[in-house]
Amino acid sequence: MASSHDLSVILPRVLIVSRRCVRKNKFVDFVGEYHLDLIVDYGAVPVIVPRVNGVHMLLDSFEPIHGVLLCEGEDIDPSLYEAETSGLSQEEMEEIRRLHTSDTSIDKEKDSIELRLAKLCLERNIPYLGICRGSQVLNVACGGTLYQDIEKELSKKCPDENQQKAVVHIDYDNYDSHRHVVRVVESTPLHGWFRDSLEEDKMEIWVNSYHHQGVKKLAQRFVPMAFAPDGLIEGFYDPDAYNPEEGKFIMGLQFHPERMRRPDSDEFDYPGCPSAYQEFVKAVIAYQKKINSSTPTMPKPINLNQEMENKRKRIVRSFSLARDMYITGREMHPSKESELQAGAEFLESNTALSSQQEKRLKQMGATVRNGGSYMERLKLNEEREKVARNVMGKMSVEQLSDLMSFYLMMGQICTEVLERKLQDSLVNDNAS
Repeated sequence: MASSHDLSVILPRVLIVSRRCVRKNKFVDFVGEYHLDLIVDYGAVPVIVPRVNGVHMLLDSFEPIHGVLLCEGEDIDPSLYEAETSGLSQEEMEEIRRLHTSDTSIDKEKDSIELRLAKLCLERNIPYLGICRGSQVLNVACGGTLYQDIEKELSKKCPDENQQKAVVHIDYDNYDSHRHVVRVVESTPLHGWFRDSLEEDKMEIWVNSYHHQGVKKLAQRFVPMAFAPDGLIEGFYDPDAYNPEEGKFIMGLQFHPERMRRPDSDEFDYPGCPSAYQEFVKAVIAYQKKINSSTPTMPKPINLNQEMENKRKRIVRSFSLARDMYITGREMHPSKESELQAGAEFLESNTALSSQQEKRLKQMGATVRNGGSYMERLKLNEEREKVARNVMGKMSVEQLSDLMSFYLMMGQICTEVLERKLQDSLVNDNAS
């Protein structure tokens, strides 16, 4: 199993917020299986964000986020998108609540979670796909508004002679089988997905419909992709944030393409139905690669062969002996002088001692007995440099990178310790 810290081998994560319902007097959170199946089929991992009080304050805990899919749910709190009244009477509002009981109960916690996620996607260009309510959340997050009830508000705009344009957007008696026609806008992603199923003179497909609300004023950044006969926008996207190959995808669909299937079958109504999910996941995968390539990674633990491990031990031993010389002032036994060479080579190759530090060390003189001779040992002659280059030339790029990280760390430690020792010695000299 791959290391949990190796993000390059982790499948991209798509956050999906659950919907809450009551079952046997208990709350149950769920996400439609078709959403999950398609996300997995195309190569990503769905991560379910539970609709639990306070979760909207904990979204950082769901990082990394490579994509967000928002789908079913209740009506969005109208105070979040429209300050003025919709013009509906109290009697009409009560009738709407009776007709659409399961949808008209506002869930403010779900609103908070999903609006935060939508705004996060917009701020960081994280791929976002909104289905049904999810498309409405996206529009509201960008400053758009909604019809609180399509039948009551939009039907009022249809003159009597145009009643044939009226659309049934939800049919409880034929819930999954109900379809209505939409006109697809040319040169949009939706047009590309359903191109082979469109008649040239009509540009129409039949879609399912499970909603009594919809987009009223489309946010300025979006472009419509489809219209119902009554003029309702059935799909939209941000053309400046749409390029799945580059990890860009911001889109909302009012219908449910994942559920557009033939009766008693998993066969889609049109070959283009799963394309929204396919292209969305393509963008999610590209987005993950993009952020991984721009995120500095920690050097992998060094994995040395026996020869390199012996060299490492000699360097550590060399620093240990040098430290003892600084601290105790004892002379180095001639038999051990050669052990300083590894540390000297390290210091020379990494310039751990600045010219100023070297000058101050020489000026102090008495800091370490035989300090002058020790400094001489830090100078590599041409033959030693040639040997060092030859050894490095045989190492792999990964070994050189790992060894350099180790050397730089040791050099920094040595520099800090030496600087502190020099400062202490100067203080003591001044005091005396």
